[in-house]
Amino acid sequence: MRRYTRRGRPVTGVLPIIKPVGMGSNELLQQVKRQMNARKAGHTGSLDRLASGVLPLCFGEATKLSGYLLNADKQYRARLRLGIRTSTADAEGAIIEERSVPSLDDGTVEAVLERFRGEIEQIPPMHSAVKHKGERLYKLAHRGEVVEREPRRATIYQLSVESLGQTHLDIFVSCSKGTYIRTLGEDIGEALGCGASLWSLRRTAAGPFAEEQSITVEQFEAALAQQCADALLLAPEDALPPDWPRITLTADLAFYVGKGQPVLVPKAPTSGAVKLFAPGSRFIGVGEIIDDGRVAPRRLLKS
Repeated sequence: MRRYTRRGRPVTGVLPIIKPVGMGSNELLQQVKRQMNARKAGHTGSLDRLASGVLPLCFGEATKLSGYLLNADKQYRARLRLGIRTSTADAEGAIIEERSVPSLDDGTVEAVLERFRGEIEQIPPMHSAVKHKGERLYKLAHRGEVVEREPRRATIYQLSVESLGQTHLDIFVSCSKGTYIRTLGEDIGEALGCGASLWSLRRTAAGPFAEEQSITVEQFEAALAQQCADALLLAPEDALPPDWPRITLTADLAFYVGKGQPVLVPKAPTSGAVKLFAPGSRFIGVGEIIDDGRVAPRRLLKS
């Protein structure tokens, strides 16, 4: 029997990188994975080819924490083209409607934006990765099919104007996971009475990672040339919310947690998720305080 050989190095860590416009998220992931000769890697939330910005890549054991980044809040800067609607709700689609743009002032726009703050419902766009009967919506859209979609809830924490022109509206958005900025742009355009489409989009933060902590493709390739790309990797625990409590276990408690058993930790928090460390500040994974006050392992990393 032929033995399977795993390819690549067992690299572990998180690399927040800036995805450039015109490149797919998975395309960038596979390129970086190949260049680092990494055994295992995954990204944490797709950005359209039209979009740029923060795309955290997880390697090795850090991929076990990618779900927390997928569920994390995001921040965006977007430019809406006023008076134009397209087939994809963004600049890549065909223009399907053009309308005149009324005279808008800051007060008018602010009154409209206020309607979209807080918890909202959105109809997922046809050009999205949501599944309908097991098939991605964007695949149906490419065949010219349109199907009914159930509305989804999202939360807009912050929505503000950065620039208002005769034909454009630049906005800043801080939102929950699963928010469709294209849909938000279309809906804002309708509320303004002229329609709109998303003309450019930049993700400025994904979970705990902001642009300032992220590197460009050029910086990554420069580090590769100097054979120091591994030094760019952040610790796996950096992917978790910074406000989660940290618990350092004794060697005995760490042993039992490693076997999947809940343990009683003196002075532990009374509820919620926690970061677990073994003696010597070695991060071992994510735990959760269960009803009886014990700390139960939820996502553990191998040493």
